[in-house]
Amino acid sequence: MRNADDKAAAVRALQPISAVSLAETQAVLAEPPGVPGRPERPELRAPSATKSRAVGSLEGRAGLLHALAHIESNAIDLALDVLWRFDGMPETFYLDWLQVAREEALHFQLLRTHLAELGFAYGDFPAHNGLWEMAEKTRGDVMARMALVPRTLEARGLDASPAVRNKLISVGDRRGGEIIDIILRDEIGHVAIGNRWYRHLCLARGLNPISTFTALATQYGAPRLKGPFNLPARRAAGFEEAELALLGEADTAGF
Repeated sequence: MRNADDKAAAVRALQPISAVSLAETQAVLAEPPGVPGRPERPELRAPSATKSRAVGSLEGRAGLLHALAHIESNAIDLALDVLWRFDGMPETFYLDWLQVAREEALHFQLLRTHLAELGFAYGDFPAHNGLWEMAEKTRGDVMARMALVPRTLEARGLDASPAVRNKLISVGDRRGGEIIDIILRDEIGHVAIGNRWYRHLCLARGLNPISTFTALATQYGAPRLKGPFNLPARRAAGFEEAELALLGEADTAGF
């Protein structure tokens, strides 16, 4: 399925399932070549080659909303990738990530619809591929995936949301602000799911979650964490005070 709108609609149409029905339908799937269903547009560039525009212009506002829509489209792929790639986890793991996929699809649809109201479509602007690149790096270890995608890269969305919302509201885009509120509400839950399963895996492997995270971030080349941090949202998403203290130290040290 190479159309982002069709993909989001298909995921939204998936019905919530119970652990009983999940047990009846589990299967181990072979890895497909490339990225399944990746659309031809938007054009993908290095993060340094994707310029940001002032939101005071219509094109600038649309560019910001497009960047968010691209993140949400990638987030659908990430949740679905977790569902099929990592076998042997408890049934509730798969139920959690199905819920995440459906909510990410809703976020994409909300942003795509708002873009259309402004006269633009998904694919009209170039985008970068940072989220999926980390998914590729962590494809061989579910613990690394939980550590570095939901609770690192997606957690950055918790930090960025207040500023993005304020930018949109400042130029009179009340609907854009409302969509950011919905996304932030749901993303707190998504990061909490990543935190819960990361800690579950650390416990199962007899590892310290904090020191293990530092080691994984170094091993897989995770991006440096820089403030400001949305500490209330991070607390709501299950980060512990010791982890939040380390964020401040990393920011001060330039890590």
